[in-house]
Amino acid sequence: MYVIKVKGIAKIPDYVQLRDDKFTLLAYFRVDRPDKSLDKLGLGDKLPYIMSFVNDLPFGKIAKIDI
Repeated sequence: MYVIKVKGIAKIPDYVQLRDDKFTLLAYFRVDRPDKSLDKLGLGDKLPYIMSFVNDLPFGKIAKIDI
């Protein structure tokens, strides 16, 4: 799975994209509100791990995460 952190501008908040190995979009959520999107994917139990990874990730970078 791949993680992309997108920097918002002006009133648009920062977002995170989760994509599979074929780069299909799985989830798109605000950095400060990941709960519902991760629960829909069945990754609610991995929330602390994913968000610690996202918080350390610079904006605009694509990183692979093993879940």
